[in-house]
Amino acid sequence: MGEAQTKTYRIQGLSCTSCAAKFEKKVKELDGVEDAKLNFGASKISVQGEVTIEDLERAGAFDHLKIRDDKELVTKKESFWKQKENIKVLVSAILLVLGWLLSKQYGEGHIIPVLSYAAAILIGGYALFINGLKNLFKLQFDMHTLMTVAIIGAAFLGEWGEGATVVILFAISEVLEKYSMDKARNSIESLMNIAPKEALIRKGHHEMLIHVDDIEVGDIMIVKPGQKLAMDGMIIKGASTLNQAAITGESEPIFKTIDGEVFAGTLNGEGLLEVQVTKRVEDTTLAKIIHLVEEAQAEKAPSQAFVDKFAKYYTPAIMLIALAIALMPPLFTGGDWSEWIYRGLAVLVVGCPCALVISTPVAIVTAIGNAAKNGVLIKGGVYLEETGSLKAIAFDKTGTLTKGVPEVTDFVSLTRDVKEEDVWTIAAALEHRSQHPLASAIVRKAEAVGAYDHAVHVEGFTSITGKGIKGSISNCLYFIGSPQLFAAYNIDPQIKQQINQLQNEGKTVMVIGTEVEILALIAVADEIRESSKEAIRKLHALGIEKTIMLTGDNEGTAKSIGALAGVHEIQANLLPQDKLAFIKKTQETYGRVAMVGDGVNDAPALASATVGIAMGGAGTDTALETADIALMGDDLSKLPYTIKLSRKTLQIIKQNITFSLAIKLIALLLIAPGWLTLWMAIFADMGATLIVMLNSLRLLRVKD
Repeated sequence: MGEAQTKTYRIQGLSCTSCAAKFEKKVKELDGVEDAKLNFGASKISVQGEVTIEDLERAGAFDHLKIRDDKELVTKKESFWKQKENIKVLVSAILLVLGWLLSKQYGEGHIIPVLSYAAAILIGGYALFINGLKNLFKLQFDMHTLMTVAIIGAAFLGEWGEGATVVILFAISEVLEKYSMDKARNSIESLMNIAPKEALIRKGHHEMLIHVDDIEVGDIMIVKPGQKLAMDGMIIKGASTLNQAAITGESEPIFKTIDGEVFAGTLNGEGLLEVQVTKRVEDTTLAKIIHLVEEAQAEKAPSQAFVDKFAKYYTPAIMLIALAIALMPPLFTGGDWSEWIYRGLAVLVVGCPCALVISTPVAIVTAIGNAAKNGVLIKGGVYLEETGSLKAIAFDKTGTLTKGVPEVTDFVSLTRDVKEEDVWTIAAALEHRSQHPLASAIVRKAEAVGAYDHAVHVEGFTSITGKGIKGSISNCLYFIGSPQLFAAYNIDPQIKQQINQLQNEGKTVMVIGTEVEILALIAVADEIRESSKEAIRKLHALGIEKTIMLTGDNEGTAKSIGALAGVHEIQANLLPQDKLAFIKKTQETYGRVAMVGDGVNDAPALASATVGIAMGGAGTDTALETADIALMGDDLSKLPYTIKLSRKTLQIIKQNITFSLAIKLIALLLIAPGWLTLWMAIFADMGATLIVMLNSLRLLRVKD
């Protein structure tokens, strides 16, 4: 027997964390379901086993949940005023007002206004009562249970008007909560609709529109001017500017031509492009972004874990307090039963933990969604919170502070036995097999001088970690790498002087030689990014106490680049293990330390840092998968924005938790003098929930 298939479904109308937990439990109890995992932030559920959408909707009937297939897009959302639940609220509100008007004419206790109030309670609170009564019999105390007991108690005491008011205010609260939660999730929903669902594909001599699910790797996609790309691929014909804002967050169009990598969801400018598809639709960069962001929204931040634990004990405690207030004074001090039962019911209503429970997840969902739209992929709430507390940030040099596109600037021949052209041929043959960023510069230069020979055979090619490479050509072993690779040689003082001079000019020096002599020096320079200096300045302005540049490059080049970037400290001549050791040492001093690198060469340091931040996540699977945060474009200016967003999120979460608890405390204090009415209690609870939601939605306004 093979493992049951897992399928994902989208949920519409999910706004309450306790309802989410209840729905997940009900789905797990369905026949044919082996397991289910609900993601509240992304509003979706993964089900392992055989189940239909109708089965899932029955399980979610208690909260009027609508289910659709994960790949099915909502083409047209139902109007807010046409939704059945909202119509019920409107009818109930009309009946409440009618009851109030009738009570003015016939008196508060007359049967006619009471019938109007009772109709308002039944229409507006029918679903609430069903759930509340079921939970009460199971001794499960959530907000539905608290509300049901309070409303039934109000009716029992003859407070029909207040009971109806509580029902309607609670219903309005739930409607607005769903509306706000949907708005917070819209940032991800909008990403899903960016890429077209069909593409023009050329098969032989015919062009046809094909659904993206049926497009295969290797197919040729025709992209006309002004069209969006449906798939990731490589340009094989044509040239154009592409707006990659959906992927990298940068609205400035990028010019691309043959061999240029392009992404699904980007907008083609003025050129006609032929693109060879390189990934299936589920593997595109856009699909990965959506998947990772939704998974990130399911990850609980430390503050959310605290709130969930607190709420677990908080609700039963409120039930006991309410019971004590209702029973103790009448039993021991001769208090009026109806008065103290009423006060106990008010405690039940005001004690609903809605605002507290929703305080963190809505902020996390909003912030992660906003970051994704601005080209920053944050892999979970924990990393979002940690980023706001960073004290120090370490940067890799090549490809992070610099452009990572080095060019050969100098060639110094040190032998008469080997021609310059032959040295370039040897160097290119070795570097062609290397993954080092400087290797491409040497290969490009060899091609430019006509010395790159593809037929040269290299045997025993080996990478010497942090120092260089070696390999045999025509039975002669050649080495190429940093001067440290040749440290065992007694390098001529004049050659050392030449090396130092080139390094002090901010260039990286590569030495090429055999086991017996040095053949040449090759100097390579890498330009600093235009955004690096400004990004470092903004980080210092934000209060980052320490910025450090870590590089395996020589000290002269490191100092030159570090001075241009404006970092506090420079560490040069580092091997990967040295970078790791330095990160750990810095954590001892500053506590929370981030490492910014390319996600490949700096893997150990990225993994050990409090937050690992990868540059250029677009098109780099390793960066997307290994980093805690990926800056989708090669743009360090996104880093200050990410820290600003993280700090704002932390601030809003603290505000939400403090306000939620404070409003409860104030309302509870009003019970002693008897000032807290049922409608005031529900208004306090509803108001707190809405203020928390609206406060969290302010994170949508944090701009790059």
